[in-house]
Amino acid sequence: MEIFGYIASVFIGISLGLIGGGGSILTVPVLVYLFGLDTFLATEYSLFIVGISSLVGSFSYFKKRLVNFKTAFVFGVPSIISIFLTRNFLLPLIPDKIIKFENFLVTKDIFLVLVFAGLMIVASYKMIQKGVKLEIEKLSSQNNSSLLVTGKGFVVGILTGLVGAGGGFMIIPALVNLLKTPMKTAIGTSLVIISLNSLIGFFSSMNHIKIEWNLLGRISAIAIVGIIIGSKLSKKIDGKKLKPAFGWFILVMGIYIIIKELFL
Repeated sequence: MEIFGYIASVFIGISLGLIGGGGSILTVPVLVYLFGLDTFLATEYSLFIVGISSLVGSFSYFKKRLVNFKTAFVFGVPSIISIFLTRNFLLPLIPDKIIKFENFLVTKDIFLVLVFAGLMIVASYKMIQKGVKLEIEKLSSQNNSSLLVTGKGFVVGILTGLVGAGGGFMIIPALVNLLKTPMKTAIGTSLVIISLNSLIGFFSSMNHIKIEWNLLGRISAIAIVGIIIGSKLSKKIDGKKLKPAFGWFILVMGIYIIIKELFL
């Protein structure tokens, strides 16, 4: 199954480079189902893989001056704080056995996978939905756009810390519709925010687990190749047109994971 995992790692990077988010939502399922890692370890590995590949992907946007560092700071600081709190304080509080009813048992790993599957479904809805722009633009007419962005940053940080996802599907709409950031600048800024969030989250909690650096290095290197390919393709392909199709794929994956963990 590992060969399929490495192939999937390329597509994680491609989606990050092409549409600035969404790829990270695949990382944990790839690590759990194709590489056989337990869920908590997969969330930790995901932070590094997504962080390092997003950092590399942001370089091309930085050279083109398509990164807004002020916006990255406003969004990133609350995210970083909530990631640190989640990884170091919230996650350790979750018991190994959460619900037990006769032969039905929900462990910590299953709970995290189910949370992740729910996040996948929400992400897919955001990618597929066409009316979300008008809804958010209505909010942006208020004077509290920066406050809303800060709040979203805090929420993204909790989700990143909990399940190892970068949260690009939430970051980009917030930047475009709340702060009126141009799309390409939003993608570049999103990659910077994702890289900072993920890498700080990884290094803040890596002491709690044993890291298999050879495996992590291989997957990260392949994801980096993917994000370079995605960045090149973004010059020729409109990532916005691919989002709905990618969203449907994420939706099917999320539903499959829920069914597999609860009923199979």
